[in-house]
Amino acid sequence: MAGPTTEFWQERFEKMETGWDRGGASPQLLTWLDSGVLQPCRIVVPGCGRGWEVVELARSGFDVVGLDYTQAAVEQARARCEQEGVKAEIVQADVLSYAPAQPFDAVYEQTCMCALHPEHWVSYGRQLASWVRPGGSLFALFMQMVRTGATEEGLIQGPPYHCDINAMRALLPEASWVWLRPPYAKVPHPNLPSGHELAVHLVRR
Repeated sequence: MAGPTTEFWQERFEKMETGWDRGGASPQLLTWLDSGVLQPCRIVVPGCGRGWEVVELARSGFDVVGLDYTQAAVEQARARCEQEGVKAEIVQADVLSYAPAQPFDAVYEQTCMCALHPEHWVSYGRQLASWVRPGGSLFALFMQMVRTGATEEGLIQGPPYHCDINAMRALLPEASWVWLRPPYAKVPHPNLPSGHELAVHLVRR
């Protein structure tokens, strides 16, 4: 399998080498919640990590499923839910093969796409489409990490991998998803000064 292995991520969580972790829920998630665009429903958070967003969603009345294929992340997310006194289902699973019993109303995609090697993006795009019911939503934060090696030499550098917005549109085409017109909100990341995220809300056709 191309890209980081389960062992790679396990070691990062065990050693607390998780520079992508803000230490709290993303400000964009809070914006979507406060604006009413994202309202209580059945939602899945792939690559949930330590569970900051899972906790925030559960606290806000959502029926939440958090996914991660690293045991350490799953254990830490479960512990955080218990510590915060919220109920959520945390599942250890590979997002490329995970198949829910029924579609979700929404997906909150923040750190999963950019953690997957681009070789797996097409498969992951199909998974996202299969997880969301018609009329449901994908709330996505696409990581923008432009690096010289990629632009000048064609190297695939990451994680986090650069989620070029044109590539995202190819993976999640208009035939399956309704895209709002840009510009999209730019979300800075305090631990990744050379990168930022683009916040996009898509609706499943």
